[in-house]
Amino acid sequence: MMNTSSNCSLLADFQYHLFSIIYSLVFILGLIENVLALYVLTCKVKNSTQSYVYFINLAVVDTMFVCMLPFRIHYHINENNWIFGDITCRITGTLYFTNIYLSIGFFTCICVDRYIAVVHPLTYLRIRVSHYNIVLTVLLWAIAVAIVVPLVLGGRLDNFLENNKTACYESFPESSWKKRLVPYNTCALVFGFVIPFSIIMISYPLIAKRISKIQTSIHKKKALRTIFMILAISILCFLPYHLTHLLHFMMRARIFDHCAFNGFIYKLRRITLALVSFNCCLNPIMYYFTTSTYSGRLRLRLRGLRAKKVYTIYDRDMNTFLGTYRNKP
Repeated sequence: MMNTSSNCSLLADFQYHLFSIIYSLVFILGLIENVLALYVLTCKVKNSTQSYVYFINLAVVDTMFVCMLPFRIHYHINENNWIFGDITCRITGTLYFTNIYLSIGFFTCICVDRYIAVVHPLTYLRIRVSHYNIVLTVLLWAIAVAIVVPLVLGGRLDNFLENNKTACYESFPESSWKKRLVPYNTCALVFGFVIPFSIIMISYPLIAKRISKIQTSIHKKKALRTIFMILAISILCFLPYHLTHLLHFMMRARIFDHCAFNGFIYKLRRITLALVSFNCCLNPIMYYFTTSTYSGRLRLRLRGLRAKKVYTIYDRDMNTFLGTYRNKP
């Protein structure tokens, strides 16, 4: 239960069973899938390419997330009563949100990488030698650490329920929502979701349209399935959570205050919080679709007669024919 300043009780008793069941399922499936994915991506896949760096880091983030789920499962089984101490609450809480925003960040990197490779293949051939994927990966982790460390090492969380149970990253006082939590939530929504999600939703349809026009690749369907998988994860897992989180943030900041609507948003947010955790189970399925197409090679082949050179470009990430380019002497 959570009370607002307007004496409107926010109840969602179903959440205890919902979170316990969903998190248990995600823990079992996610741990098996991501450990297996890390093994395959690091040990079995040969001739790895630019996007593999993002896939490996996604699997690392998801593995970190599922490893903290037993704490959350215990927390919800005991009706949102945290017994593991303040520091452990901070670590598990920040890992929860780190998984969300690093996953979106790596999805965006994959999106940009695929867009350049498919729509501008010659540019892709030039920039891939700069190892920009490693630079972007380090940058994302650096931003995540810069945000997480102050949260973990900061002052004690003012985070308690009225019925003598200790909450973890819930039930913040109204003063925190109006002051301390405003910049975090605003930046998370704008830079952590709205901008990356917009890039994904604009770029991937363009990539799919370009690939669908290619008639020479027998792996076109697999490439399109990979694209649709990323779109599906973004829409099913991340979009509902951020929409309800925006409404929840507005409710707690007292931008609007209607008791019945507040109760509906509180319940809906419980559901989307559980739903967003499924991304770490769906990501390994995306790896399967992608790695099954990685048997191809990105190669530049010389053909033709003395009067001209014909370059045939293949995308090793999608094993897709990208086009033929002629250079006259």
